[in-house]
Amino acid sequence: MNNMLVIIKKELARFFGDKRLVFTTAIMPGLLIFLMYTLMGEGLMREFTTEEDYIAKAYVRNMPAELESSLKELPVEWEIWDGGNPASDQVLQEIAEGERDGLLVFPDRFMQDMLAYEAGQGEAPNVEIYYNSEESNSGAFRSAAVRFLDQLEESVANKFDINRGEGSLGDYDRVSEQSVMGQLLAGLLPMLIMTFIFSGCTAVAPESIAGEKERGTIATLLVTPMKRSALALGKIVSLSVIALLAGLSSFLGTILSLPKLMTDEVDFGAASYTALDYGLLFAVILSTVLVTVAVISLISAGAKSVKEASTAIAPFLSVIVIVSLLPLFHLGGGGKVADLIPLYNSVMTMNGIFSFESSVSDVVITVLVNFAAAGILGGILTKMFSSEKVMFNR
Repeated sequence: MNNMLVIIKKELARFFGDKRLVFTTAIMPGLLIFLMYTLMGEGLMREFTTEEDYIAKAYVRNMPAELESSLKELPVEWEIWDGGNPASDQVLQEIAEGERDGLLVFPDRFMQDMLAYEAGQGEAPNVEIYYNSEESNSGAFRSAAVRFLDQLEESVANKFDINRGEGSLGDYDRVSEQSVMGQLLAGLLPMLIMTFIFSGCTAVAPESIAGEKERGTIATLLVTPMKRSALALGKIVSLSVIALLAGLSSFLGTILSLPKLMTDEVDFGAASYTALDYGLLFAVILSTVLVTVAVISLISAGAKSVKEASTAIAPFLSVIVIVSLLPLFHLGGGGKVADLIPLYNSVMTMNGIFSFESSVSDVVITVLVNFAAAGILGGILTKMFSSEKVMFNR
């Protein structure tokens, strides 16, 4: 036990003694993610949204007198255009250059032809909407015009209503905001958490084991009178602490920046997780870190250099990503059987926690299975540390 604590203190002292390593491993990932997602979100909001009180400036040609009052209720400042063929006018150039938001062209005798038209007999009257999709204000004009015309078409041919008044109090869709928000987070966060855990483990484990083999410093530890099991457990525990810090940094950066990536309609407050939920999530993450560190430590122990270890670890990332994406596409499952598969059980259990569908028993089984898997892998690592052929590349 004392020897294991010595190894843990040695690894943690090496990590925390290097300020640059602490910053790049435990602080910079979360900081960069927060800044990147925040800037992306603000950029997308500026690109695809308009000011709440924005009034579009657009031309209209052949405006029917019957629709004049309704069209003027739209958030559009209309200017009558009586020119010839709009395709040959400077109006289109103004729209392309962003000087105007659009042009709405009604055909001659629009109301008469529309009311007289019967489906399947000849061509229906065609209303043209010219806009610039690269300009968010122009796109908003098009959307407003399309909604108006759709409502007009429904009012002319309407024979019955479906869910009249939907969108007000008494909505027919009875899904709760908590469920919607939970499903959104459940599809996204397990993948991000697993990726962050893997990245944190990869940042420290190869250097601690394969790096010491490459430099020859691990030989000093192997000749000391300590059990190989103490060395293996000391490495796994200390590396897990460091990897957990790195994963936590990235996780916090993502959580804090997610509201910036979503629209104003997304209410993050709807996902009201309790202290128990956070405790269960931490337990799952901790057990997942232990398994991941153990796997990467095994790969590193069998490698001759840090470069070789990193190359061998790369395919493992593909497995992590594939498994993590299963809930996003509503794949996977397996009930209690899924709880018995290390790492896969972590993804499915985290998905259940975020979607408010996980039980304490699922979490307990997942954690115990992961701890057992980490223990087995730690035993294998102990055997590898006891092998001169493996540790000295003979």
